[in-house]
Amino acid sequence: MIVLIADSGSTTCDWLAIDKNGLKLAEFQTMGFNPYFHDAVKIFSELNNCTEMSSISNAVERTYFYGAGSSSEEMCSIIKDGLSRVLPKSKIHVGHDLEGAAFSTWTGTPAITCILGTGSNSCYFDGEKVFEELPSLAYILGDEGSGSWFGKRLLQAFFYKQLPQHIHEDFVKTFGIDGSSVNQVNKRVYTEPNPNVYLASFMTFVGKHKSDPKVNEWLLEGFGAFLDIHVECFGNSKSVPIHFIGSVAYHFQEELREACALRNLQVGNLIKKPIDGLSKYHLDYVLKK
Repeated sequence: MIVLIADSGSTTCDWLAIDKNGLKLAEFQTMGFNPYFHDAVKIFSELNNCTEMSSISNAVERTYFYGAGSSSEEMCSIIKDGLSRVLPKSKIHVGHDLEGAAFSTWTGTPAITCILGTGSNSCYFDGEKVFEELPSLAYILGDEGSGSWFGKRLLQAFFYKQLPQHIHEDFVKTFGIDGSSVNQVNKRVYTEPNPNVYLASFMTFVGKHKSDPKVNEWLLEGFGAFLDIHVECFGNSKSVPIHFIGSVAYHFQEELREACALRNLQVGNLIKKPIDGLSKYHLDYVLKK
């Protein structure tokens, strides 16, 4: 039996094919699939042109997909429709990326698990059920502490002329954007596909200048806002481990740990990609059922 497991953010999706004994048969990456931005046709088109997927698609018997935006039956059905066109012989389960995050960090102890990547979110997992205390409001209304949140902050500071001069000059040199580019950027954000991914793409630049006091202030502010809203909403936040998953959490862990320490929050696992943890969880708890 071939089992296919996927962990998808809005930017990238990690895929892992294993047999019932956990032997890795294939591992690859595609673009991320978010049902708020991608329909079944887009999902099929991308995966149908993926060589790694094509090599196993007719042999996969079970598929477990966990993705950003797959938070309701309607949204999950979009992903499931697209996958079923590529994986005709597979039973397909589509779940929220919070489920995937919680499963991948499970160590046998109830914990709060957070996603800090292109977007942000949090949940509590007691080993039986994943609880979401507050909803994700996505990149326009929410996503505190995420790549899209910091990307917005950087662009605001640039166009409002609030950046330190050396960062302003490096921004112009790096992106070819100047003060007259506001309409170009607005068009990219408001009318073109995947605006959240575009905003998060500025995180490499933020990381380059994270030692600057102004940028460091943003990082502590963004992570602080996330923790205040999406972690401390859980009544036991001071007494359980708090796991973090995602590229932003991983690459800015020093600043994230500082924000947690200021709130007396206990940092648990901090990992970039949950796919291996997901594989272990499914072997230990799902496939044995």
